[in-house]
Amino acid sequence: METLKQALETANVGKIKEQEPLKKHTTIKIGGAAELFVEPQSIEALQSAMTIINDYAVPWRVIGRGSNLLVTDAGLNGVVIKLGKGINQMSIENDKLRIGAGFPVVPLATLMSKKGYSGFEFAGGIPGSIGGAVYMNAGAHGSDINNIIDKAHILFPDGTLKWMTKDELDYSYRTSILQSNQGICVEAVFHLEPGDATELFTNMQSFKDYRHGTQPYDKPCCGSVFRNPLPDHSGQLIEAAGLKGHQIGGAQVSELHANFIINTGDAKAQDVLDLIEYIQATIKERNGIELQTEVEIVQK
Repeated sequence: METLKQALETANVGKIKEQEPLKKHTTIKIGGAAELFVEPQSIEALQSAMTIINDYAVPWRVIGRGSNLLVTDAGLNGVVIKLGKGINQMSIENDKLRIGAGFPVVPLATLMSKKGYSGFEFAGGIPGSIGGAVYMNAGAHGSDINNIIDKAHILFPDGTLKWMTKDELDYSYRTSILQSNQGICVEAVFHLEPGDATELFTNMQSFKDYRHGTQPYDKPCCGSVFRNPLPDHSGQLIEAAGLKGHQIGGAQVSELHANFIINTGDAKAQDVLDLIEYIQATIKERNGIELQTEVEIVQK
């Protein structure tokens, strides 16, 4: 790993750290250390880094703001790549928004509404970055990324870049082809509609206020834990089972919204995993429904 680190440093790809605690980079504030942690300073730097990492044949994974992620206590081998400030470029031309994967979603939704561009209002309360939103087909309030995206620029492990259309991304509920095919979204193009800035901002803010009033984003959490088994909703099933407030170790089912697990201060990833399993077993026995996790569980 030391020779890989030296190669990345020689290529000047960006910030590089060894044994970086991933709890510093996840919204639930949980996670062991990354063997090697890289924060590229540009798309070109990321492309160089991926080529080098591929040459060394070490495992890797990408994170953004860590809002839909549970990293186990043992941490991760290989390289963790964080897309952040170096990959947050933005341009608007003819109602087309081209935006870097590291740009955070909530500030983007706010900015677009203030500029009078409609389409991103639904995302006013969604934590995370554009790359993660594209990867997960993030959505809320009856809309999602699939409704507004034109194409995404994808970097593959061998260092090649390719634009993929919405159809090629094969979107469905909280799912894209990127979850089964290794590839990193580095930027995306969205089609937006002109609108009244005051009205758009008001609508966006109402979505944002609703989420903040009904979901525990003021506490360390990883967002919605389970996918909704439509037409049912996971939060309603969990609440009906009397599991609000149920706690294992430092992990607790939120009293505000039952599809959220919060870190009460000293939770381990294993506490969260045990609580997830307990909830799944309870709902399976009570309702005959097998809840599937929406949060991505990452381990060695």
